[in-house]
Formats: sequence, structure tokens, C-alpha cells
Amino acid sequence: MDHFLYRDGALYAEDVPVAEIAAAVGTPFYVYSTATLLRHFRLFDEALEGTEHLVCYAMKAASNQAILKTLAQAGAGMDVVSQGEYLRAKAAGVPGDRIVFSGVGKTMEEVRVALSGGIRQFNVESEPEMAVINAVALELGVIAPITIRINPDVDAKTHAKIATGKSENKFGIPISRAKEVYAHAASLPGLEVVGIDCHIGSQLTDLEPFRLAYEKVAELTEVLRAEGHDIRRLDLGGGLGIPYERSNEAPPLPVEYGQLIKDTLGHLGCEIEIEPGRLIAGNAGLMVSKVIYVKSGEGRDFLIVDGAMNDLIRPAMYEAHHDIVAVDEPAPGVEQQPYDIVGPVCETGDTFAKERMMPPLAAGDLIAFRSAGAYGAVMASEYNSRPLIPEVLVHGDQFAVIRRRPDYDEMINRDTIPEWL
Repeated sequence: MDHFLYRDGALYAEDVPVAEIAAAVGTPFYVYSTATLLRHFRLFDEALEGTEHLVCYAMKAASNQAILKTLAQAGAGMDVVSQGEYLRAKAAGVPGDRIVFSGVGKTMEEVRVALSGGIRQFNVESEPEMAVINAVALELGVIAPITIRINPDVDAKTHAKIATGKSENKFGIPISRAKEVYAHAASLPGLEVVGIDCHIGSQLTDLEPFRLAYEKVAELTEVLRAEGHDIRRLDLGGGLGIPYERSNEAPPLPVEYGQLIKDTLGHLGCEIEIEPGRLIAGNAGLMVSKVIYVKSGEGRDFLIVDGAMNDLIRPAMYEAHHDIVAVDEPAPGVEQQPYDIVGPVCETGDTFAKERMMPPLAAGDLIAFRSAGAYGAVMASEYNSRPLIPEVLVHGDQFAVIRRRPDYDEMINRDTIPEWL
């Protein structure tokens, strides 16, 4: 469910007409719904009711500080994967003891910044990383809380580029080596082992891969406790998918996911951490674009719009589907026609959809890409020297620009010309 609905023939974001935002900020732009963000966070929080838990928003999905502050004020922690994300979370007012640091390539400087500013835990991905965290902790005279990410060798049955839990993926340590690696961690004086971390991939639409992974985590917890480790926290990652195509069967609900966690791990008495990102932010955002031209081609018509692959890369990178709708509601019974919906970037890959059925559209009409709140603005670039597009947050009948569009001078003046030129 989201809060982008037609009303009186126009698409609204909560109580604000999308066309009104377009008139104020220009196109293309991203718009997010506060009500949808909060609803989706609360669904996860309520799904784990009755267990000690923390829902840490995976901020790589959408990291604008206004989004972070909205979720933090509702009780969310943050899952970060870089120094920049850590500093964004802190700038948004998130305390260090509610920030989890994940990622395979943490640098010594990143570890130093997080230990100095406060951190709930590092999710350690390798033994070399463990050595770096230990060294920095000893240098600073602190103890670093860690979990170790285990790779359970479970096929999440998702897109190859976002699968993380198979043996050939770069993430975590093989579960077969867990006893050895935990024993080594326990011997390092700068570390405190607090639990186990596991994340098998993104955009999962079936609970069975979660079940298989969590059963392995439960077994490993018992084994490590028998070895003398105080396993009191289980970080289960995120990954629950969203329905990008509204005609498809909906993925499992957070309440079903929460029940699975309780069924497989509830008997262990551990604090549970989960790190949803896509399901919180995905359906909470639209990308709104304007038709520049309607072009007739050989056997097909093109909608050439002012949004491009640099603004929303998912279709080009992942062959991802986004439902696309007209901002002006089509009249009942209007005959739809197929369009290839493309952007202005000079690549054939700048194609959002092929033969997508849409109502007749003309230059100047607005369209909205649904489910664009996650991995949209955060993955945008200035390819073709196109400025980053604005982000807008709606709250009831109010809206605010939370990242403005830079002008061309700002973008160009970041370049520095060497003296010899």
C-alpha cells in the first residue's frame, strides 16, 4: 500500500497534487510520502512485537537526511555501509548505539570514525577486516562490538546482481569455518563478539530461503554457545521484496516474515535485528517525468521523456520493471496503446519500458514511475552532464524540497582546470 492515489482525475501524493509539485520544482523529480515510509517501518516493528528487537533501516535504499530523520523519530536504527552513510545518519540525529555498520570493504579510517562517534556493532565480513577493527580499537583504547557475517550458502532465488548468500558471493565467511573464525575473534583483545550476522540477498519474494538460512543460524548459535561464545544478538539483514508489478502476486507480508523469525529463532532468547530498506522506501517514492516528444518509429511509438537512466538506473542495470502511470487519470474506457518509454541519454540502454500500454499522451504530459523510492535517487549520476534531480518529501498537505536541483554552473564549476591549460 502507498499514499499515491488518484483523486478528482489527478494523481496525488498524500494530499498534494503531483502536478502542483511539478509546477513548483520542475521535472524530473523524486517525491516521497511520509505516511508510506512510516507505515512500512511500523509494519516491521509490529511484526517483531513480543521479541527484543531493533529495526535498522538499510539507508543505502534512500539516504536523504529528511527520510532518515523521519524514520529515526519513529524509533528506527540505521544500517550503514560507508563512512558517508554513517555521517549522514549522525547528521540526521541518529545516536551511534542505534547504527550498525555493514559492508565488505570497511577501511581503517571508516572504523576509526565509527568507533570515535559511537557504534552499535560492526558486522564483520572477513578475518583481515577483523584484524583492522581490533587494531583501531586498541589504538583508541576502546572495545569494538562485532557480529560475524556468515554465508549460509542459500540461494535466495533473486537477481544475480543482488544475491549475497551463496558460496560464490563475496559476502561473509563460509558457515563451515564459523567455529574457527569465532575462536579467533574471541582471542583478539580489542573485540567483543556479541552475535551472528546473516543476509542472503535483496528483493526476495518467497519466505523459504529465509527459513533455510535462519535454521542454519539457529543451529550455529547453539554450536557457538557450546564453545563458550556469548551469542546474544542475531542480525538477520533485510531483503524482503516489494511488488514492482501490481498485476503480480504480492510478496510475503512483514507480519509473515516476523512470524517466521519467531518460529525459527525465537527459542534462542536473542535480540533480533533486521535491516529492511527496499520495503520501507520502495513504494514510498515516485519519479515524476514529463513527455518531451511522442515519436513514431518503424512499427512502434516512443514516449521520449525528460527523466533518464542517470536519474533512475534500475531498468538499465537490472532489467527492472516499474509501473508507469499518467499523472492525469485516464478517462474510463479510454483505449490504451503501446509505447516504448525512453529517456534522452545517448544510449539504447536508456529505455524504461518497451511496448508498455499507456493512455494516449502528448508532449508536456506528466508520467510517474511507481516504486521508485528505493535505489533511485541514491544511484543517480550526472551522466551526460545532467544535473541530479530534486527530491521532495510530502507530509499531509505540505511538501518540501529536501534536495534541490543544482544549476549547470554549480555542476561545471566543480571541475578544476590545471595551470598548464
